[in-house]
Amino acid sequence: MKTRIVSIAATVASIATWGMTAVAASPESPEPRVDIRPAQLPYLRTIDERYQSFQVGMSHLTGGDTWKTYDPKAKGAGQPASLEGVREARKAADLSSPRLRRLTAALAPLYIRYGGTTSNSVYFQDNDAPALAKAPDGYSVVLTRAGWKRGLDFAKAVNARVVTGFTVSSGVRDAAGTWTPRMAAPWLAYTRKMGGSIYAAELINEPNAPDSKSFPKGMDAATFARDYAAFRAFAKHAAPAMRLAGPGVATLGIAIPNLDALTPEDYLAASPAPKFDILSYHFYGALAERCAPAGSPMGISPENALSEDWLARPDRQFQRHRMLRDRFAPGAPIWITETGAAACGGTRWQPTFLDTFRYLDTHARLAKQGLDAMFTHALISGSNGVIDEKTFLPNADYWAALLWRRLMGTRVLDAGSPAPGLHLYAHCQRGSAGGVTLLALNTGTEGRTISTGLPAQVYRLSASELQSPTVLLNGKPLALTAQDRLPAIAPQASGGEVHLAPASIGFIVLPTAANRSCKLR
Repeated sequence: MKTRIVSIAATVASIATWGMTAVAASPESPEPRVDIRPAQLPYLRTIDERYQSFQVGMSHLTGGDTWKTYDPKAKGAGQPASLEGVREARKAADLSSPRLRRLTAALAPLYIRYGGTTSNSVYFQDNDAPALAKAPDGYSVVLTRAGWKRGLDFAKAVNARVVTGFTVSSGVRDAAGTWTPRMAAPWLAYTRKMGGSIYAAELINEPNAPDSKSFPKGMDAATFARDYAAFRAFAKHAAPAMRLAGPGVATLGIAIPNLDALTPEDYLAASPAPKFDILSYHFYGALAERCAPAGSPMGISPENALSEDWLARPDRQFQRHRMLRDRFAPGAPIWITETGAAACGGTRWQPTFLDTFRYLDTHARLAKQGLDAMFTHALISGSNGVIDEKTFLPNADYWAALLWRRLMGTRVLDAGSPAPGLHLYAHCQRGSAGGVTLLALNTGTEGRTISTGLPAQVYRLSASELQSPTVLLNGKPLALTAQDRLPAIAPQASGGEVHLAPASIGFIVLPTAANRSCKLR
């Protein structure tokens, strides 16, 4: 999310009694222990098969500016004087890279969103000539046919469905300032010509975080509703199978005046009433230190990265949007179409193991609450990609994403509410009728024992230090092989009790759980 720079002013949860009970430490078992009855964990809901999805910024297709990579020698950064001071130019990404395609395909099936601020003002060059040196008036970047084809080819190669947005800048507006399909029409026609399709689209990227380069002056909820009505009328004929998502507003886990001036309710209640097939929004827990000091109320420091307050920040905005969905778009799925640790390009420590707790906890807690798909920003990026933008090597969160994909099925079970120090979640095991996978995050400073009474296959994630980029699986470093392949991802066998060290994560697979809800197909 390209957030405006703003000035900065100076529970013990209840545990479900049907499947989980807390047991105090004893002389025989000095660690706190939790007893789980996997066969009795109740079914809650089913998430989208492509629940874990990712954004590839439109600027990866066009080239353009992006957030500057952190200087590894610098300990921190103060608040910059301007947005331009924390951004730098990039070339279009090489989406044909075999390494990138192999790593991404291992997370499939998924959705890929080609989006971000760039998509609001892109000029689609509908010919096969070399790219224009400069975008025409009314636009800021050029997307060539070849660039868009690279995006379509990449999605096809990795078993992804495409989600995107369309141009809303002054170049596509008529004399009255109303949106027209001047760019969307040839863009969609070329997509069809190449045998591709757009599964879903948000017209505008973050209408409540206006960018002067792409938004019309005076952009408000009424303008959004008018534009969206024109977009829906166009899409009905040009792409009737394309699902329309919105309003796609930016939200944060902290209050920022310029984002709060127009609320999600304002867009949903505007006239003519927007009709969404998918209710979407964006979420970041804080501002990265490019835009706010890490220790400030709007930032987040590594010292607080395992706190209950930080991990619970997605809850309020999700509950808010679930109520809005029920009111304005009953029955529609809810998608977070852009999310990450912090707006303004991610935290300094996001590529390390420390962020893995947030990554997995957010996926698991919102899957329980009702989210249908989550698009992490980003698949590739300088500081916040699960894959490094320059080397296409896995960052720490990639290994968490890979285990989620392999072990966590789409049927969500209720393992009780997260308790301070131990967050425990459960899904049906992927690919095994009756099996259960527990996801246990020990965010505390003491070990924990999880008792299931069943043989288990355990995948423990840890690191030599929390801000290490190297993730250990059952004590061994995870890295690509010399042949650029994924390493063997093998569990450790365990009996009925699983030990989880402080500040570590465990996927505990129970193939013999015989959970009735997990036997259903």
